Amino acid sequence: MKNKLFSRIKSLFSGTPALGWLLGAFVSVLLEHFLGDPLTELLDLPKIPVLFGVVVMLKKPALIPGAFVYVLLIYALPVGLFAKITASSMNWIARKLERVPLWFSAALHLGLLYFALDLWCDVSDYRLLLVKLTLIAIMLTLSLNVINGYMGEFSCSHPGFMALGAYVASIFTVGLFVNDRLFGHALLPASIGQFLFPVALVLGGVVAAIGALVVAIPSFRTRGDYLAIISLAFMFIVKSLIENLEVVGGPRGLGGQPDWATLPTVFVWAVLCVWTINNFVESTMGKALNAVRDEESAAEAMTVNTRKTKMVAFMFGAFWAGVGGGLFAHVLRYVNPGTFGLKKLAEVLAMVYFGGLNSVVGSIVGAVGFNMLSEMLRPLEIFKWIIIPVLLILVMIFRPTGLIAFTHFDVREILRPRVKSRERV
Repeated sequence: MKNKLFSRIKSLFSGTPALGWLLGAFVSVLLEHFLGDPLTELLDLPKIPVLFGVVVMLKKPALIPGAFVYVLLIYALPVGLFAKITASSMNWIARKLERVPLWFSAALHLGLLYFALDLWCDVSDYRLLLVKLTLIAIMLTLSLNVINGYMGEFSCSHPGFMALGAYVASIFTVGLFVNDRLFGHALLPASIGQFLFPVALVLGGVVAAIGALVVAIPSFRTRGDYLAIISLAFMFIVKSLIENLEVVGGPRGLGGQPDWATLPTVFVWAVLCVWTINNFVESTMGKALNAVRDEESAAEAMTVNTRKTKMVAFMFGAFWAGVGGGLFAHVLRYVNPGTFGLKKLAEVLAMVYFGGLNSVVGSIVGAVGFNMLSEMLRPLEIFKWIIIPVLLILVMIFRPTGLIAFTHFDVREILRPRVKSRERV
């Protein structure tokens, strides 16, 4: 019965292209922007639900009916009705967009996604912070999937790469553009600092990539558990080194980063990361990574330079982890070596294996799903850390490779018009 119901719902909306869903989401957040407060008062809710009513329901079960009605009227019905009613017109527009360059169509869809997110975040600073951290989590998950998924190694060094990027980017911005107790007076005017912020992020990524050589070179002779131990040791070395450097604050951390990691900045870097990593794994180097993962000796016999492949993969993944670390430091405007320990490692690994190995789509789903689930269950306090591990265990039992594993990220397939099976025939 459930399968039939699911199939009917899927068939009902299968003719709606991505453009229709994005416009539906935009209409939904517009409704919340203008009608959210009056509807909240009418339903006797204390404030607009920040995470689709789940937090409100878990905090006060008596508010479950009101929160459910709010989500139904603001999100579910508007998006569903808009997607169904406008399906034919959206498909007509999607067919027209097939005639224009792919970059233009992709930019249009990304623009709609950004404006929907921006309007959704306008309701609460909490939403804004959550969206920024989720976009950074996507970058970290993708970069680790290059090593653990596409190359087949088990690396635990990502928090170390992230720490290097966070501290290098912070030293660059705080040291040059901020009057700080550690670095003294600013050397350059803050007015030009925002234009040089990408330089700080790239510099943090480059230093992280150089640090990745410490892990990449031993990987020529080790695999599996031994490489995992080496990479874990690298993470602890970086963490301990920063803790003992008083010039960057030592265990107290480093604060005062400028507020330059705005939503547009983080969104653009996340999109650039997804695009770059997807092109990388679909390239000849990506195929070489898969060959090394499946059988290294056979790959070498087929003229694949396994040493170069491993080194490029480690440095490429570390670069994006460093950029993500730099953004992370400037979103929180404070960085502490204790942040980049075993807890951060567990979070990133959970997102990678929850979403799916060898899949750009899986990494995005894993990062978004894990972060949203973690925030939604926050009111449960300690029980949250029982529910999430149990869910991860169930995923590993029934879907060992993750929810969406070994799936290609095809932009043309995502943006194309949708026609039902009868129409295709």
